[in-house]
Amino acid sequence: MQPSELSRLARELFPDGPWLVRKMQHWRPYICPFELLVAAVPPRVTVLDIGCGGGLFLALLSRLRDDVRGEGVDNSPLAIRCAQALARDRGLPLRFEQRDLERGDWPEGQWDVVSIIDVLHHIAPSQQREVLVKAASRVKPGGILIYKDMCRRPTWMAAMNRLHDLVLARQWIHYLPVEQAVAWLQDAGLTLQQSTDCRRLWYGHELRVFARH
Repeated sequence: MQPSELSRLARELFPDGPWLVRKMQHWRPYICPFELLVAAVPPRVTVLDIGCGGGLFLALLSRLRDDVRGEGVDNSPLAIRCAQALARDRGLPLRFEQRDLERGDWPEGQWDVVSIIDVLHHIAPSQQREVLVKAASRVKPGGILIYKDMCRRPTWMAAMNRLHDLVLARQWIHYLPVEQAVAWLQDAGLTLQQSTDCRRLWYGHELRVFARH
């Protein structure tokens, strides 16, 4: 699907709620390559979305693929309330919980797919490896991990995303070199399956898909 189509679907999924949270869901398909993320998810799977925000990725998956069951976790109470209302009001087979992952509050179990999308740059550098290793441990044998984050190069793109997060998240972010993320996940027993870099407007994206054999 094209970004404009995904944005229209997001507007259908999020017709109400806090204005800023709602509009962020509506606009995000124009800056985040959700069509690539959705395409990376195999059929008939369970998905754990780490740092799910308002639940947009799982909601798009659920609407586009009726064979997906998902759970999302995030540390923002407001985002989780919006995601829970979305699942309830739209009758989606999704579950959302507030959890502080940096403090070790992780859901137990394993999933066919674990996604961690635009999360690592919000994590303190001292916690980034631990978060990735714990994410890898939630992947079932035969499952995959979808990692996507913002690019560090070129520097002007990184600066634009930093400005974005200063304005919207009021946070000074910490970029993780994608080569380091790959090394840590390989050390955790995963195998790199797909590498895709792309640009959307002035945002640069690094997508990596890993498998656990």
